[in-house]
Formats: sequence, C-alpha cells, structure tokens
Amino acid sequence: MNASFRVTQLIGVLIFTISAVAQKTESVYDYNETFANNFYTKNATETRSASGQPGPKYWQNRADYSIKASLNETTKEITGSELLTYTNNSPDKLSFLWLNVDQNLFKKDSRGSAVIPLNGSRNGAKGQDFDGGFTIKSVKVLTSAAGKTNEKEVKFIITDTRMQVFLPQPLAANGALVKLKIEFSFFSPDYGSDRMGVMETQHGKVFTMAQWYPRMCVYDDVYGWNTLPYLGAGEFYLEYGDFNVELTVPANHIVVGSGELLNPTEVYTAAQIKRWNTAKNSDTAVMIRAADEITSSSSRPTGKAMLTWKFAIKNSRDFAWASSPAFIIDAARINLPSGKKSLAISAYPIESSGSEAWGRSTEYTKNCIENYSKRWLEYPYPAATNVAGNENGMEYPGIVFCSWESKGKELWGVTDHEFGHIWFPMIVGSNERRFAWMDEGFNTFINTLSGQDFNKGEFDDTITDMHGMANMVMDPSLEPVMAAPDNMKEDNLGYLAYYKPGYGLRVLRTILGEERFDNAFKTYIERWAYKHPQPDDFFRTMENVSGEDLSWFWRGWFQNNWMADQVIKRVRYEKNDPKRGAIVTIANLEKLPMPVYVEIKTVSGKVSRMQLPVEIWKRNSSWSFKVPTTEELSSISLDPDHVFPDIDSANNVWTLEQNGITATKDYTPILGQYSSELIPLKIQLTEEEGTLVLNAEGQPSIPLEDKDNGLFTFEQAELSIEFAADKKGFVLTIGKQSFGYTKDVE
Repeated sequence: MNASFRVTQLIGVLIFTISAVAQKTESVYDYNETFANNFYTKNATETRSASGQPGPKYWQNRADYSIKASLNETTKEITGSELLTYTNNSPDKLSFLWLNVDQNLFKKDSRGSAVIPLNGSRNGAKGQDFDGGFTIKSVKVLTSAAGKTNEKEVKFIITDTRMQVFLPQPLAANGALVKLKIEFSFFSPDYGSDRMGVMETQHGKVFTMAQWYPRMCVYDDVYGWNTLPYLGAGEFYLEYGDFNVELTVPANHIVVGSGELLNPTEVYTAAQIKRWNTAKNSDTAVMIRAADEITSSSSRPTGKAMLTWKFAIKNSRDFAWASSPAFIIDAARINLPSGKKSLAISAYPIESSGSEAWGRSTEYTKNCIENYSKRWLEYPYPAATNVAGNENGMEYPGIVFCSWESKGKELWGVTDHEFGHIWFPMIVGSNERRFAWMDEGFNTFINTLSGQDFNKGEFDDTITDMHGMANMVMDPSLEPVMAAPDNMKEDNLGYLAYYKPGYGLRVLRTILGEERFDNAFKTYIERWAYKHPQPDDFFRTMENVSGEDLSWFWRGWFQNNWMADQVIKRVRYEKNDPKRGAIVTIANLEKLPMPVYVEIKTVSGKVSRMQLPVEIWKRNSSWSFKVPTTEELSSISLDPDHVFPDIDSANNVWTLEQNGITATKDYTPILGQYSSELIPLKIQLTEEEGTLVLNAEGQPSIPLEDKDNGLFTFEQAELSIEFAADKKGFVLTIGKQSFGYTKDVE
C-alpha cells in the first residue's frame, strides 16, 4: 500500500468520524428508522383484515352463565353454583378448557402475593392477614339423553389463578358446545386488589363483589388459550355471553348488579316500586331509599330472613354486584340517541351522602353515559349503577365501584372514567392483561372530551400544555406503552397505561383534525364492538379510515419511548433584505418527529401562522422554509400553543433581541471542486441554507462555521480550512495534519 493511498484512507476515516460527531451533536434523529417500511410484521389473515376490520372468517368463542350464589354476611363467604355453557366457534378441537379463578390471587402462596414489594402495592389484599382463594368443590360435564340430564365429574388442575378442565371427549370445532357445572365458594378479602372487597359503615357492611365466580379464559386466533396469571396489575380478557344470576342475601340488604333486575316486586316495597317507576321517567334523581329510611324496617320487605335477587344481562363479558343494608338508592332516566331509555342508579352509605358528594352521583352517571352514547356508540345495558365502596375506582358491565370518600370534582372524574370503560373494554373487548393502554388510554382520551362537555366544563381540568407533559411521558426510564402492565414498574402504570396513550390520541386528533380522527376512532369502535381487537387492528383501522400512514407515530409513541424536540437553528433574510422574506432553519433533535406549527411576529406587531407537515422529516433532520414577510421579524415560535410534545420549549423560540439575524454571506467565489497534489481525495465546497459545506468523495457532508477572514472550522473535531488571499486555494487541517488544496479549473 503506497503512502499516498494510506494518507487518503486516513483523511477519509477522519472525515467520516468528524461527520458522525457532527450528526450526533446536532441530532439523534434517524429518518430511515422513523419512517421505515414494514411496520406491520404480519400480513392479513382470514380472521383479521389488512384494513383493520374483522376478516371474513373472524370467529370468537362464547360463554353463557347461569349462577346461583348466597352471601354469608357474618363470615363474608360467597357460595355458588355455576352452569357454564361454552361454545367453540373456533376451527380447532378442544380437549381441555382453561378458566380464570381470580380469587386465588389472595392465597398467601399465589404468584401475585409473591411479587408484592416490601413497601406495599395497590395489588393484593393490602396487608390483611388473609389466606383467600376459591374452593372448587366439583366440576361436572352435563349431557342430555332421552330428556334426562346427566352429570359427570371431570378432572381439573388448578395452577395459581388458572384452572384447566379436562373434557371426557374433545369439543368439536365450528359451533359445538359443552355445559359445565361448577360448585365453588370463597371468603372475600376486605381489600381485593382495589377491584372488590368489603367495607364497614355505620349501618353495616358494603360488599362489592367481582372476580367472584370461575370465568372462561379467551381462546382466540392470536394466542390460542390466553392464560397469563392474574398478578393484580393486569386486568382481564373475557368472552361475551348472556348472564342469569340469582343472589340470595339477608333480607335487610339491597343488591345492585350488572344488567336488569328481574324481580323488583319481590325485593322492594310497594312504595319503592312506585318511586322506581317515577325515576324511569325523570331526568333528575329520584330518591328510592332515603338516608332517614335506612334504619326503618318499613324500607325493606318483611317476613323473610333472606331474599333472592334475580338479574340478567345479555352479550356481556362479566357480571359484578354489590350488597348492603346501608345503601341509599336514587335513580334517574338515561336518554339514548335511538330513543331507547336506560337507568342511572347510585348506591351509597350515609357517610357518602350530600349534595357536594354522592348526592350528584346519578347526575354524573346519566350525563357521561348520554355523552359517550352520542359521541361513539349507544350504551347497551338497561341500567348504569354507581356504587360507593372501598375501591378507588373499578369498572364492570353496567356497574362501577367508586370511592365512598370521593366528592365534587373527584367524584365526577372517577365516575366519568369508570363508566367510560363501558366502551373500553366492555364493548370493545381488548386484552387488558397484555395491552392496558387499549382500554385505560382510550378511556382517558374520551374522558377529556366528556369533561369539557359536562355542565359547560364545570370540572374540566384538561391539560393543554403538551410541552409540560413531555418530560413526564417521555422520561427515558419509562418502559414502552406496549409493555404489559405486569411487565412495567407499578409507579409507571399510570403514565404508560393512562396518560401517555391518552395524550397520544389527543396529539393524533390534532394532526388529523377532529372530524377525520373522530370518524376513524368511531369506526374502530363499531368494527370491534363485542369482539377482540389486537393493537394492529386499531393501528390499521386508524390508518385506513383516515387515509394516513401513521407508522412513524405508532413506532415512536407506542412501540418505543422516543422523545420529541424541535429547535430553531437560525433566521436570516433573503439577500439580507427583510422585504425579500426570511429563511428559517429548524431541526429535529430527537427520534420522534412532529408536524411543525409556526407563529411569526413582526416588529410592527403583525402575527401570522404557518403549518408544515410531518413529511418534511421523512428525509431530513433539518429543514429551511421561507416566511413571506416584507418587514423585520421580532420573534418566531414553534408550536406556540404547545399542542405537540416537546422536551425543550426554550429552543422553540427565536427572538430578534436575544438571537439576532444571521447575516447571509455570498460564498459563490469559493464554491466548487478542489484537489490536492499530496493526496487523490477531491473536496467539493457547496452552500446549503447560507452555510458552507465540505463534501468529500464517498463521505457524508460537514457543515463549516465561518470564522471570517477566509477561515472555516468544525471545532468538535479540530478541522479547519483556511483560504489564501486570492481565494483560489486553501489549507485543510485535521488535527495536526495539513494539506494544500487548489481550485480545479472549470
């Protein structure tokens, strides 16, 4: 290898290294990574379309329940018998079934108990010395022959919060069904992972019962059996079906539950039935059982020690209920867009009463149900019941449990949030255990709109400053939004399941515009109502309906935890003349790009705005654009309303006073190609956006800083070029090595 070639190679390596330093100093943005093809890693199937809708052969299984249970108020024991009819609509034979036995979370040796840190957790029994869990007395398969029902006990294995049931013969595909009869019982924890429990009040216990019966696991076209254990943070993924539930409780109790009460005349007094009929036609709350009636024997039917309450709900993924002798009950009519009616109901103890507290619960419930029904999809259930319990807030079909201590703005917020869950995941049945953001995040988003609408924004606390939220939701220590809730730090769950995806949809609504976004989002809800969407189904639907490739956004906001930071690099006038307009150069410093909204102010006080699409970043990390001004500028701001996330607001603003105008120099005399007699490496000098740029063959470009008097530098790597007085040549210095260059004759 000759000396000349070695020097050429050395210079090339140095220039390449310098360029890498320059790019790293300027920006970490890689547009090929952000806008890369093949965001979707799998093609369409017969069950899931490439457009995001269910495919022509989409299927899902079904679980129908008939349950009879009784409550022992003293021991807090629930004893039940469940008749489960499971329909296998899949193309697969099933030789066994998997069920969720969620109460096993409260066994001392459960996996969920094992992962509770020493400093405590929202999950589990919150320190109660309690060894809970289901007792499964028997599992039987029911068959019919000659008009007679036969019961056969079958083998089952319980592993933590899952129960595997082995069938006597495989369940055939494409519509075959099997009936199971399960005898079960459990003792309720007082604090059931903030999702259910028992609360003491002045007039008796409030039982808020959920995860209270063995529930079918979902068998789907993506994972087969979904059997991730219940650890506490990851919520639920359940099949749809019809429920008929009979609950036998002490006669002095009032019971509320998912769906419709079928036997009101058997469990309410004649006076209360009249009040119920009044409530069904009233837009304001009607008191069914008032505070001063709680201790009155006349407020309950007499003659029996126990009463059985019968409920039914159709096409539901779950059933929950609450029972207490302490309940105040009020209700009002819900008006739905189709003309149908539902009923808003509130059940709460006297400790929660008051016009600034649960006395407005029914008003809140009615309003948010009507709002979401009008905006997205009509509420499907005959009643919506808000129960005051010891949960911070938890949602189930047709019924929610909210904190008994909440009042005012806080009660509105938790009520609106929990009932928003009717749409996600009760109607749109996503997999909460894997993708918490698909229900919590979507719900957080729709809560924002509901809060703005309610009573002319009485409790609206919408955070409009996305810059202020950027460092929180883009904290580099956070996991990606796509992480499962059991796979992220508990302290991060609020950010990643609620706030970040909720803010993300607001950002996307700004980018697409309200009409286009709302149309796409509503289409997603309609397509996947009472079905099981995956993240790609949402992403594909939003893209296909809006007509936009949003892979850059999904990739940065959901799949990765990328940051966003735009900067104004410099401002100059065309030909140094303000009347010719200004050239503004901006850059994208972090990995997530955003559209560019610009506000321009002139020295005379005129204000104008411009918008640049995200496509300017598809092949650029910096961009220059012309502002058609005819006078001097006083300031320029990127994203002046803070509608997009940005981790550094300070570099979004340029002012004449602080930053000044960059003078435009004429580099025409020195532009061109240069050669050296020492090494065969040609250098091309070009001008880009008012900056002299060094280009070496086969190497990335290097922007040079003008130091005046013919000296240009890139100081980060000790590179400089210094021109001779006649401007016909220069000396290139890299570190301690120098090489003379002369301009090629054209």
